[in-house]
Amino acid sequence: MATQLLVLTTFLAVTCSLVVAFEPSPLQDFCVADATSTGLFARVNGLPCLDSKLATADHFFFSGLHIPGNTSNPVGGKVTPVSVAQLPGLNTLGISLARIDYAPMGVIPPHTHPRATEILTVLKGKLNVGFVTSNPENKLFSKVLKKGDVFVFPVGLVHYQQNLGSGTAISLSSLSSQNPGVNTIANVVFGSNPAISEDVLAKSFQVDKSVISDLQAKF
Repeated sequence: MATQLLVLTTFLAVTCSLVVAFEPSPLQDFCVADATSTGLFARVNGLPCLDSKLATADHFFFSGLHIPGNTSNPVGGKVTPVSVAQLPGLNTLGISLARIDYAPMGVIPPHTHPRATEILTVLKGKLNVGFVTSNPENKLFSKVLKKGDVFVFPVGLVHYQQNLGSGTAISLSSLSSQNPGVNTIANVVFGSNPAISEDVLAKSFQVDKSVISDLQAKF
């Protein structure tokens, strides 16, 4: 009997921990992020809440998506995020936005969002977009999009965008998390701190270590 009780208790504890690890239905109207909190509570689903009596309309407001991003960088792409870091009122609501600007032939390199599905709408220009499924298939789903077209990138999968036009392009993305996170593959692999061993990367990519050294120097 004691063994059965222990098993049941363990099962309930594990089940409860799994449940609270995902975004539950809100138990209040809102939870404005309090970035100044000392963090006395575990941050399972966002940042600690500001006292609702101190919330103002500005906590739910962001201005700036009309401003083009600076694409003068090596990849020719710039993301302007509107996540909980920029808009505290998004905390715990499970949604965010991003404006993406592209120089001619600019790209948003292959990357993942570990906590969000992304749905992208083209506002200007023509984009080549795609995502790759997980091992072992590694199947590429790609599409050329024009103004008004929409494409979805499933949560956690590697995806990319490329401007195919000779002019600039703009897209708008909605993401299913107030803090979707981003892992740009090249930065993660070749720009980690501390660096991943050249031996590991050379073996993984089947190239000479000098190639790895050159790539790590760029990140």
